Amino acid sequence: MDIDVLGPLGVRVGGVAVMPTAPKPRKVLALLALHVDRVVPVGLLVEELWGERPPRSARTTVQTYILQLRELIGAALEQDAQGVEGVSAKDVLVTAPGGYVLRGGGGVSDVVEFERLAGMGYRAMDGEDFAGAARLLREALVLWSGSALADVRVGSPLEMEVRRLEETRLCALYQRIEADLRLGRHRELLGELTVLVSRYRTHENLHGQFMLALFRSGRRGEALSVYQRLRQALVSDLGLEPSPELRRLQQAILKTTVPTPHDARSEAVNVGARDRLARVG
Repeated sequence: MDIDVLGPLGVRVGGVAVMPTAPKPRKVLALLALHVDRVVPVGLLVEELWGERPPRSARTTVQTYILQLRELIGAALEQDAQGVEGVSAKDVLVTAPGGYVLRGGGGVSDVVEFERLAGMGYRAMDGEDFAGAARLLREALVLWSGSALADVRVGSPLEMEVRRLEETRLCALYQRIEADLRLGRHRELLGELTVLVSRYRTHENLHGQFMLALFRSGRRGEALSVYQRLRQALVSDLGLEPSPELRRLQQAILKTTVPTPHDARSEAVNVGARDRLARVG
């Protein structure tokens, strides 16, 4: 079974899609897919489907949705010429004490693969293998084809999962940009960072990286303007001032001569900015 959640929901058995069209069975499948090979309690499914006010028939209705999913899985198994003989839908979507388990059967889950590659990338960063880190984190991020569960109407439990996944995506993105900065790719990052700081208008780490990339590209005035826009957004949206680390980066840029191409890692900026970025990551 192959599972995609980093974008539109996709579940396939032997290449055959298992995808209910009704919103509530899709929610059930999404929760099961996110927790592949782990028990999903019936109570969690009920909360996802109806929130804090489930109907009296909630558990019976969940059983009905499970039966519908098993029918789709069974139809997919019949079409799978390479499938294991004797495997039934009940072997794939298993009833367990207190809930249900979707068995992955050794298939590929994009979220599991993302977490594996991102973890390797973080370890490469820790070992100062910046080229390896950039490559691994880039491979991890390519697995995202949109927002997590983009085509599912999420309830509270799934919304929490989506937020968690989006945060892991942003963390991997930040670390990949940091690796590219360590490799001197500041000019190549300017377009990407322009979009990111517009999307995340109060994200200090990304703004710090944008400031550093601009400064190293010989655009000190623009780097300082990024700081001022961030400060205005933080004050107006959150009532906060920029962090001490970001203020130190601003001061380092103010006091340091714009680097030439052969001096892109100006020591004064590196002391304030690179140290800040390394700690925040």
